Amino acid sequence: MDWKQIERCFSDHQKVWEATKPLIPVVGRMASVCADALRGGHKILLCGNGGSAADAQHIAAEFVGRFHRERIALPAIALTTDTSILTSVGNDYSYDDVFARQVEGLGQAGDVFWGITTSGNSGNVLKAAELAREKGLTVIASLGKDGGKMAGLCDVALIIPSDSTARIQEMHILCAHSICEAIDEMDWSRE
Repeated sequence: MDWKQIERCFSDHQKVWEATKPLIPVVGRMASVCADALRGGHKILLCGNGGSAADAQHIAAEFVGRFHRERIALPAIALTTDTSILTSVGNDYSYDDVFARQVEGLGQAGDVFWGITTSGNSGNVLKAAELAREKGLTVIASLGKDGGKMAGLCDVALIIPSDSTARIQEMHILCAHSICEAIDEMDWSRE
């Protein structure tokens, strides 16, 4: 076992964390976009691939369930979870369409589309974001590297300053948890 490699992971994480701290206002804008949509009776649609798919599911669960405080369920859908939709659309159309078809069927003006892609260039996330913009959804994204093509499609883009997928994903979930906590602290009493 190379303990030095583990120490390097921790050290690299700390460096990316330090470089991400100046992005706190961007995280705040993402939280505001989500809160405004939820307050307006709209929903959040999330998607990504691989680890980012898991993050989309994780974030949706925090909204529908709760983060740390009891409140009403908030409407969020991870577009990564319905295997029948994913496999039928992937088979009948293209894998690039698996999220866009769901945005087409589920998305409404006023909703939020939250794409998660460490490269910013995932074809299926890009196609869904383009359609979301056409339909009047607010587009936000958790990105990395230089933001890729996705950065230009966003109303708010969180671009983690790193080329390491692992470090980017670590900051994505920290920022997402911060958004969930900020929204949890709002007054969600039934009116």
